[in-house]
Amino acid sequence: MHNLQPLEIENKSFEIIKEEIDEDYFSLIPEELKPVIVRVIHATADFEFLYNIKFTENFFKKATEALKNGCTILTDVKMIEAGISKNYCEKFGIKVKCYMSSEDVIEYAKKNKTTRAKAALLLHGKEADNGIIAIGNAPTALFQAIEMIKNGEIKPNAIIGVPVGFVGAEESKNELTKLNNVEYITSLGRKGGTPVAVAIINALLKIIS
Repeated sequence: MHNLQPLEIENKSFEIIKEEIDEDYFSLIPEELKPVIVRVIHATADFEFLYNIKFTENFFKKATEALKNGCTILTDVKMIEAGISKNYCEKFGIKVKCYMSSEDVIEYAKKNKTTRAKAALLLHGKEADNGIIAIGNAPTALFQAIEMIKNGEIKPNAIIGVPVGFVGAEESKNELTKLNNVEYITSLGRKGGTPVAVAIINALLKIIS
């Protein structure tokens, strides 16, 4: 086993997932999103995501439409930016941006005593218009995105809202599910994180390539 090559390991992993997955529940997932769910399970080794990932009816259509059009993906952390496939992004002309370390964001966060994740949305959220907002870590960023969408300040094609943690993560995702004017995918409860957000995006990119 220790001599397997990377592609062999990945293929073997997908075989195991297909063997162990709850087929009855998996059959209820729309065909176009099944590879997304499998990729998330592969990235986390956690079959619970089969049950707690929720999405709107037109999420896949609107998200892939944005990607094909070379949209901007606005992320809350550099780890998501680093994890998204550079080859696919180059192919479609997709720009991935994270402003957590930008001087204007740091200054705004300090001055207003808020998180940099929230400040980044306030200052740069418009860049995700017709694009995708991908939040894997910061509930404050998701809360801010939701508020701005409600107010008509930003108009992303889709949101990937999967912040992880014990404070605010579950609540922010519950608020996301109440939105009726944006397409989204989320993971209910405390689970989520960078690996989930990256897996979702890379799965979508792979599907359309």
